[in-house]
Amino acid sequence: MNQHPKFDVIIVGGGPAGATAAHDLARTGHKVALLDRAGRIKPCGGAVPPRLLREFEVPESLLVARARSARIIAPSNREVDMPIDGGYVGMVDREIFDEWLRDRAASAGAQRCTGSFDHIDRDADGTIHLFYQTPDREQPLACLQARAVIGADGATSAVARQEVPMGGKSKNVFAYHEVVRSPAAASGGFDGSRCDIYYQNHLSPDFYGWVFPHGETASIGVGSAKKGFSLRGAVGDLRSAAGLTGCQTLRREGAPIPLKPLKRWDNGRDVVLAGDAAGVVAPASGEGIYYAMYGGRMAADAVRALLVSGDAKALASARKRFLKKHGMVFRILAIMQYFWYSSDKRRERFVKMCADPDVQRLTWEAYMNKELVRSRPGAHLRIFLQDLAHLLGMAKT
Repeated sequence: MNQHPKFDVIIVGGGPAGATAAHDLARTGHKVALLDRAGRIKPCGGAVPPRLLREFEVPESLLVARARSARIIAPSNREVDMPIDGGYVGMVDREIFDEWLRDRAASAGAQRCTGSFDHIDRDADGTIHLFYQTPDREQPLACLQARAVIGADGATSAVARQEVPMGGKSKNVFAYHEVVRSPAAASGGFDGSRCDIYYQNHLSPDFYGWVFPHGETASIGVGSAKKGFSLRGAVGDLRSAAGLTGCQTLRREGAPIPLKPLKRWDNGRDVVLAGDAAGVVAPASGEGIYYAMYGGRMAADAVRALLVSGDAKALASARKRFLKKHGMVFRILAIMQYFWYSSDKRRERFVKMCADPDVQRLTWEAYMNKELVRSRPGAHLRIFLQDLAHLLGMAKT
């Protein structure tokens, strides 16, 4: 085994979580291998808050569009516009964005490897031997040596299934989208500076449908955890409703999206999870890019502490720190999804509530800052009472 390269850490998965962890570790002098499958693009609306650009030093040039408002559509086709006062939702093309993150990690010193994770073995001294299949399927498994591994290989993570109790077995929403060429002019109400979100049972019985602008292209997608629900059929219906049936389809993609963070992210020894593998996608909204990158940074910090101290307990800090920062938001969003997405009647009430200026202001402030806003206690109380009235069926629809 001595002929295999020796690294401090191997990161499996080169999405936003894995690439961020690789960059953070490499630029602090650690020897990093970044293992990623080539040619895979995750289905994603591509929304990122301005805070992500600042916090992770991402250039604005990677934004393919800036959405200045959102429009939400109720089961009755009632529309509510939610303008973003003084801000925007950034849009990225995951094919370009993810590759930029991987290139940045390589520029910091990470060694990129192409292939699919197979399994992990260990020497008597605890040295990890990670075996992976190269793109040439006729070749034997390749091997990398390291002291630690970060599993950032998606919702059905093979690393998690092998190394972490209950890993890779969380309940998922399956997302499917079609990337189309944006119409040359407004078509069927399409607006290249607005995100459209459809809360309608026939498009998704338990999640939502979306039309997100990406400059020259647009993402049209839906998600659902309901088995047997036709995602492709729903996207076809959504394209028709949005007036985008005639737009050229550039690619089609589907993938599972986790519904909540796993109860454990590490194996208590030398492996920690990040991104979708750890379940860090926001409930209700399905937002994952910012949380994946934040989780990747927490995983990198935890591995760095392990490498310095040798204390495997340091790995648990990734989950602890993430949930201390974002756990309350995730819990509230999970409650929202449970109540408001359960029927078209409740969705109708939810959309009506979103017409309230205070709801809109607090929603966008929370999105931009990635934390709950506590500076408007009067507005919070009024929204709580309004929310309760809608839940109890006491508010007019």
